Amino acid sequence: MTTTQTTRTSGVRVLLIDDDEKLNALLVEYLARFNFVVRAVVRSEEGLRALKVDPPDIIILDVMLPDMDGFAVCRRVRESSQTPIVMLTARGDVADRIVGLELGADDYLAKPFEPRELIARMQAVLRRSTPAAPEDRVRVGSLEVNWTTLSARLDGELLSLTPAEFELLGLFVRNRGRVLSRDRILDQTRGIDWDAYDRSIDVLVSRLRQKLGDDPKQPAFIRTMRGTGYRFIGGSDD
Repeated sequence: MTTTQTTRTSGVRVLLIDDDEKLNALLVEYLARFNFVVRAVVRSEEGLRALKVDPPDIIILDVMLPDMDGFAVCRRVRESSQTPIVMLTARGDVADRIVGLELGADDYLAKPFEPRELIARMQAVLRRSTPAAPEDRVRVGSLEVNWTTLSARLDGELLSLTPAEFELLGLFVRNRGRVLSRDRILDQTRGIDWDAYDRSIDVLVSRLRQKLGDDPKQPAFIRTMRGTGYRFIGGSDD
């Protein structure tokens, strides 16, 4: 049984980890039309090995895998890589989406789905990983955000941020001192499927706070404005 399929076109490298071989074959063929180079594997460990040997630009990861569930794979990936991850699941439960986001996934898509929607989500996630802002870098207290390298440093130490976390941090920094409602965050974060519920935004904010070492009870960076949204105070107590 063949478990690995790779297109021979040039373009963005995709690692597809899904035990549905029929779906894999369809996606390999379909994504090739959009210049995606796809390596498809059906087992988690094989996918983790492929990540090390030939690092992709983006990972499509199924939740329901036979040898290790997708959540465990996502956790393993995030131990050593910030490669964007789009998770797939046959279960559309809100709880599953929250778990995926908490573990560092950048987007979530429930099965069955239209391949074109998957393409749109992948492109949106990849845009968040590509420099697009004209500004070079901004320093706010001990925090420095660099849009050229898509990186952030705190006290000189590089922060390990996913594309979604970096985009949210950039949104906060560009709007320092302003209260951002959840609706505003929904509008300004491109491509993320928040599914119109606030909990996903709160999860991403929580992840970012952890990376910043920020205490929500005594915040140095992100203050919760109850009933409204969030305000980035940028290391000050104003």
